[in-house]
Amino acid sequence: MAARHTPPDARMTSPGPRDRIYATARDNVEPFRFDEAVVRVFPDMIRRSVPGYATMVEMTGVIAGRYAQPGSNLYDLGCSLGAVTLAMRHQLPHADCTLVAVDNSPAMIAQARTLLAGDGAPVDLRCEDIRDTRFARASVVALNFTLQFIDPADRPALLARIADGMLPGGALVLSEKIRYADAHEQQLNEALHHAFKRAEGYSDLEIAQKRSALERVLVPDTLDEHVARLAAAGFTDITPWFRCFNFASLIARKPQ
Repeated sequence: MAARHTPPDARMTSPGPRDRIYATARDNVEPFRFDEAVVRVFPDMIRRSVPGYATMVEMTGVIAGRYAQPGSNLYDLGCSLGAVTLAMRHQLPHADCTLVAVDNSPAMIAQARTLLAGDGAPVDLRCEDIRDTRFARASVVALNFTLQFIDPADRPALLARIADGMLPGGALVLSEKIRYADAHEQQLNEALHHAFKRAEGYSDLEIAQKRSALERVLVPDTLDEHVARLAAAGFTDITPWFRCFNFASLIARKPQ
């Protein structure tokens, strides 16, 4: 498989249908789910909700190109529509690597299957809970905006299992919404994130209702908590490489 220095498929990163899911006032805001309605507008939703998202996707591919090992597996956990999967595939230096993309949303997997097939990408697509995924001979694992939706009590065990299934010298990319221990930092970065969303065209109603929907579903950690948990799981060289407001991405290595 030759390396392809092109961006991820435009169908996964272009705006597409406008996200208007929370534009109408609701008497009861239900917990957020990755259902058909979200899948339909997902590229627009995440682009307008996560500052720096496109950069994190593209750089995950660059990192994969650096750390992918011959004959190894590369995992995209919480793959959604497969943008990170394709970013990794486009940078692969070895033809004998296997891409494994996992998501527990049937709607996401169904759409990802169509989009990935259109690119000709040979990917092992799995609709399953990543807590049930078996990891073997992994050289690169991407965990982008996924751990935050896992029960906090289950996070240490998941990271330990990933580390156990990783080849020496392998790399984990972890991207998350984060919170700040300092109240002023938290308030400032949250306010800046909301300002970003307003600049992207979201109304105060949309911001408030989505926040309510995510309140008990997305549970963020501090950057220090992420670093400590990764170290406890067996990772070293833990380095934050990107941060914008209350979003960050880290790279962690499996020791040689």
